[in-house]
Amino acid sequence: MRYNDWTFFDSLVNCSRLKRLGLGRTSLRGELPNSIANLSTTLEELYMYGNYIYGSIPHEIGELVNMIHLNFRDNFLTGSIPQSIGRLSKLGGLYLYGNNISGAIPTSISNMTHLVDLYLYDNVLQGSIPAELFNISTLEEVSIANNRLGGAIPNEILFLSHCIRLSLSQNLFSGPLPSNIGSLKQLVALFVSYNKLRGNIPATLGDCVMLEFLYMEGNLFKGNIPSSFKALKSLAFLDLSDNNISGSIPSFFNGFQLIKFLNLSHNKLEGEVPTEGQFSNVSAFSVAGNLELCGGIQALHLVACPRKVSRHKKKEFSPRIILIVVLVPLGMLFFFLALIYYRRRNSKKLNDPIPILKEDQYPKLSYQDLLLATNEFSPNNLLGQGRYGSVYKGVLESVEHILAVKVLNIEIHGANKTFLSECETLRHIRHRNLIKIITACSSTDFKGNDFKALVFEFMTNGSVDNWLHPSPSDQGNARNLTLLQRLNISIDVAVGVDYLHHHSHASIIHCDLKPSNVLLDDDLVARIGDFGLARFCFPTTSDINQSQMSSSGVRGTIGYVPPEYGMGGEISAEGDVYSYGIFLLEMF
Repeated sequence: MRYNDWTFFDSLVNCSRLKRLGLGRTSLRGELPNSIANLSTTLEELYMYGNYIYGSIPHEIGELVNMIHLNFRDNFLTGSIPQSIGRLSKLGGLYLYGNNISGAIPTSISNMTHLVDLYLYDNVLQGSIPAELFNISTLEEVSIANNRLGGAIPNEILFLSHCIRLSLSQNLFSGPLPSNIGSLKQLVALFVSYNKLRGNIPATLGDCVMLEFLYMEGNLFKGNIPSSFKALKSLAFLDLSDNNISGSIPSFFNGFQLIKFLNLSHNKLEGEVPTEGQFSNVSAFSVAGNLELCGGIQALHLVACPRKVSRHKKKEFSPRIILIVVLVPLGMLFFFLALIYYRRRNSKKLNDPIPILKEDQYPKLSYQDLLLATNEFSPNNLLGQGRYGSVYKGVLESVEHILAVKVLNIEIHGANKTFLSECETLRHIRHRNLIKIITACSSTDFKGNDFKALVFEFMTNGSVDNWLHPSPSDQGNARNLTLLQRLNISIDVAVGVDYLHHHSHASIIHCDLKPSNVLLDDDLVARIGDFGLARFCFPTTSDINQSQMSSSGVRGTIGYVPPEYGMGGEISAEGDVYSYGIFLLEMF
């Protein structure tokens, strides 16, 4: 056809039953004539997309009242959308994108109560979005991107309850994104990129659980990434780049199995970049331009994150020292008050002579006896392990009750010395608050190797440490010490220490007083155990052989060991008092 020759339309006027006219991509040229309105009112579909048509949409377009689909996309149309277009009340799809149409979106468009698809993007539309547009409850896809529309996004957006795709990108919209956007439960794709939107990202977006595409880049959003985003498990693409978003990268992103690309670049995020999930693949995410981020996979070339433990210790070191300085004296005061109370109540008992058992009072047990008692030292009978050996639960027929067998690992340097020290100490002491020894065994096993073991009375309630710090396997068993029980245990330990220091045949310094070395019997009476580091202490004299004993290395457990022990200082009763003060800190 000739340039600007629309005479063929005259012949179409006589087609009184014409319903569909398709002229898309036919290289049709020229100005869109007003005579287009003379087509039959029975026309339902008009396709003139992908041509070289210019001019404006005629006002008379409103005469085609039965129109269902109107498609003028990808032409050179100018002017504005006429208000008369609102007369096309049966219109289901309006496609005007890819032109140079200007002016405002007509409010009459709200009369299209059957409109499903509205595509006005890639034009030069101006003004604001008319709130009336969102009265069309049938809308499923709305795209008005890449125009010059401005103002705030109306709160009436919540009425688009059936909307699946909403594109508002590349405009001049300002203000916050409406918080009621979470009402769009059917939303699959939301595009608000490159506007001037500000404020926090609405947490209600987490209610749009069907979202697969969420593009919010190029705005002025601030604050943290909402924790409600963890509900958006269907996301395939999420772009929050080029904003002012702060805080850390949420860990829940690791659980997004369907996401293909996550763009968090050019924000103010800080902290450690995860290394799992999509963060293990450098092509699946971007965090560039966040200057306070650290860590992550090696391909990011970010600085290493500072060690949290070191920083934590640095902050808490001073308060911890203050607590020790204040609470240790209080613990000592509590110790002496408890001691006075106990002495008054049991003055007669404390004045009785201290029994010392003779050698023949201890039952003689062989390696085979202990092997049978512990079911061949079965792991099922293992009660605990220490530095110099292991403790097993055992049953001896001759004794007829449960015992605890401490087997020394003689291959460990110092184990023999510990065995001898503990035997020597326990041989001279008997007290209700000290662990009761049944016997000792120094023999050889069936392979001819040295075997050394100590047999104690079994403590059914374990150690105080097990009550204060239960292992993961015991977390389900609710065991808590009441305040009265803690008080009684503390008094028991104080009385036991007092006995060792002042009422045995020679002053005994325990040197390793801590919750794991305090055991509890059936009645939760505390018994001090593990005398492997204990030392006898004699009055200081001029004879070096009788002088007070000292240590050449650290004795006891870090945290409970007195400072003077760690510096090679003298071993004295004050060291146990110090450890008892730390013990009280854990108890209360």
